[in-house]
Amino acid sequence: MVTPIKRNIGFSVLNQEKISKIHEKSLYLMEHVGMRITGERAGKLLTANGATMTAEGLIRIPQKLVDKALKTAPKELTLYNREGQPAMLINSQDQVYFGTHADQLEFVDPFSNKVRQFLKKDIQTMCKVADYLPNIYFVLSVGMTADVDPKVQTQSTFIETIKNFSKTINFSTNDIESLQDIIDIAADVAGGLANLQQKPFIFNYCEPIPPLTHPLESTEKIYISAENRIPFVYMPYCMMGGTSPMSKAATLAQCNAEALAGLVLTQLVSEGAPFIYGAMPSVLDMRTSIGSYAAPEFHLNIAAMADLVAYYGLPFYGTAGCSDAKVIDEQAVSEATMEIFSTMLSKANIIHDVGVMDHCKSVSPELVVLANEIIEGLKHYTAGIEVADADFALAVIEKVGPGGHYLTEMHTNKNFRQIWYPSLFSRKMNNEDYSEVSGKIKQKIKDILEGHEVAKLEASVIKDLAKWERKLGL
Repeated sequence: MVTPIKRNIGFSVLNQEKISKIHEKSLYLMEHVGMRITGERAGKLLTANGATMTAEGLIRIPQKLVDKALKTAPKELTLYNREGQPAMLINSQDQVYFGTHADQLEFVDPFSNKVRQFLKKDIQTMCKVADYLPNIYFVLSVGMTADVDPKVQTQSTFIETIKNFSKTINFSTNDIESLQDIIDIAADVAGGLANLQQKPFIFNYCEPIPPLTHPLESTEKIYISAENRIPFVYMPYCMMGGTSPMSKAATLAQCNAEALAGLVLTQLVSEGAPFIYGAMPSVLDMRTSIGSYAAPEFHLNIAAMADLVAYYGLPFYGTAGCSDAKVIDEQAVSEATMEIFSTMLSKANIIHDVGVMDHCKSVSPELVVLANEIIEGLKHYTAGIEVADADFALAVIEKVGPGGHYLTEMHTNKNFRQIWYPSLFSRKMNNEDYSEVSGKIKQKIKDILEGHEVAKLEASVIKDLAKWERKLGL
């Protein structure tokens, strides 16, 4: 297993009193307000287990179903790489894992500096960069390539991602039907569904529609994921003032109620099915009408939700390393750094959207490379400070004495690599009078694309993927 990023520093947004209040208000929304939950088999399953339906067609979920789901959902989850080796261990031990996108609506080209439509060929660029970078643990395959038939975009992107990426794959699907295809393709790669269930190298991503709405597409994706026991993220995207109240507390309670409804349905479909709690409680910018991906309120709310989900003991899926800016500039760097710092201090486990820009319209491999450097530096901050007796090095201090220096001491020689030495940022004695960072990033991407070899697939897997491509007309 790759060495995880670990936090060893105390930080919280919510205390126990605040967590209890948010949980209480969430239960009130579920029990007394209700939710619009579409899908015949989802509705039948919920009402058969104690939920009630109002005259208006809203489903009210009692606390007992929430309590039971919180008990049966796994508190620890291991995700694997394409070769079946452990890659991410998610539990209460404060490990942190970052991920980016395999594709997006638009691509910020690192060599032309132009923003254009994302094309199928760009998947290889994003995947090779992410496969190389040590602080990127997964990619999100979303099916948005402009030059592929929308009917098979999901499957096409997923197959290209498998070919060009050896780590864990997060995925979403454009429709219900393609979800089973993705699971079947992944099962072929893993050597069968049983192997995939035992060592999942994929996990699914899905959203409800705030406020308090779970459409057929969402409930069916919950059903299919839970039936196949594939790890599943359910992530409400609440925008304060738009799809949730203009109040942090109210937004957190509503967001929590929506996510808990997904948890309840998952556990009713298949008790013990792996569930990853996600939350995006952001703001609707009233000047521009965009849902901000970089608002400080958004990332404060994410940290708060991470506190709440840590109380539940569930894996938490957060967001960081992104920007509302169109291209990499002072705004993008400031926003990405703030978000990464916030989420690394928080109790989030899996963090997506590294490198996403323009409020989730585009993805930039340059920002991914830059974020990898920022994460590497902040790992040394969140590692905290050890105070064992050996850490004080009293014998070395006594030996050097007042007015001496430590440059030639063996203690220095043994320990100087413990501090961070940046690869992109400068600490020269005499700095240049221009920025060197952009050029270094571009060169690094060029070197990765030309020199990094993704681990090759077995011949039998390549053959299976070719069959899928023919079947889908790719």
